[in-house]
Amino acid sequence: MQLAHFIRGNIEPILMEWETFARSLAPGKSMTKLALRDDVEMILRATVRDMVAAQSDSQQSSKSKGHGGAGGEASDGLDDASTLHGVGRIGSGFDIMQVVAEYRSLRAIVLRLWRESLTRPNTDDIADITRFNESIDQSLAIAVGSYTRRVDKSRRMFLAILSHDLRDPLSCIRMAARLGLQAEDPRSESAKTLSDIETYTKEISTLINDMIDFASTGPGSELWVTLKPADLETLCRSVLEAFHATHPQRTIRFRPEGNLAGQWDAVRLQQVVFNLVANALQHGSADGPVDLSVAAEDEDVVLSVSNDGAPIPPEMLATLFDPLVRYATTEFPTRRVPGSIGLGLYIVREIVLAHAGTIDIASTARDGTTFTVRLPRQPRVDGDAHRDPKTAL
Repeated sequence: MQLAHFIRGNIEPILMEWETFARSLAPGKSMTKLALRDDVEMILRATVRDMVAAQSDSQQSSKSKGHGGAGGEASDGLDDASTLHGVGRIGSGFDIMQVVAEYRSLRAIVLRLWRESLTRPNTDDIADITRFNESIDQSLAIAVGSYTRRVDKSRRMFLAILSHDLRDPLSCIRMAARLGLQAEDPRSESAKTLSDIETYTKEISTLINDMIDFASTGPGSELWVTLKPADLETLCRSVLEAFHATHPQRTIRFRPEGNLAGQWDAVRLQQVVFNLVANALQHGSADGPVDLSVAAEDEDVVLSVSNDGAPIPPEMLATLFDPLVRYATTEFPTRRVPGSIGLGLYIVREIVLAHAGTIDIASTARDGTTFTVRLPRQPRVDGDAHRDPKTAL
């Protein structure tokens, strides 16, 4: 019996075994029979229709690349059923690995039951298995895609809530603390408390901004930037003024050179300078200087931040810009900095890439550590301007 005909005639036995497996997964333990079976019967029947439908070489190639059935009616029906299944499973609490496990189980159940029903093998069996695997792989790709899109939508909803419900009240608290400081004797206990409130709310705001930037990016996507005329010398000086006020005991040297004007997102590049200087202050030697230089080179501007101190281990350089990865040395073990969760260098890289630039790092015991950012004056990005997700949500 051909595999497609076998599936059509044995829907119920297949569903019974599927239901048993789905119930063994954590979210399935408390689900009803109907919820466990979800859209699987629709997927199986759509799979049968897809298997027996004529298929061109281009449609087969499309499936093999995870693009669906390239417009075939039977294949489109399978895509629809798979989309519903992926969305339904996220609503039931399944994670992505459990969804994949369900598909692996479905494939194994069908092939085992079919094999047990055969009296002897047939030369057409290989073609049947191939068509079945193509359909199941297509269904899995579509289900995972719909699952991922729903997760991304939920993430953006979370960002909107986070942006509105946390950042605005924190700004009010910080402003109230500032106003209170102006009315208080700087030497009083109340003034110290208000100063602490302002400092902590600033740290929390920085943490929230880092979280939003991190969650706003994903594989294959870029951070949003808005390109306008900007001057890197002016931008760097404004950032360094804040560091001179908060780190009066540290030596931070600035060396600008040439015409430093271009089309950039000034707010985003302030993040780049701020994060690189803060990183140098944190991980460099406590009594060594931090050097910031910006120089014009033809159509580019090159920015570098250097610090003395123990070098970054060579094995850590490859993952230094990965999110939530922190490095440590014997001299400078990893330490938690208020307002930071280890996303600074990741965000720096994403901002630089969004400006069509590059970032490199060199770290040796003799020369210390230097981050070098190269930015084109006229970045070529998709579209003239990208909205900032913190204002677009």
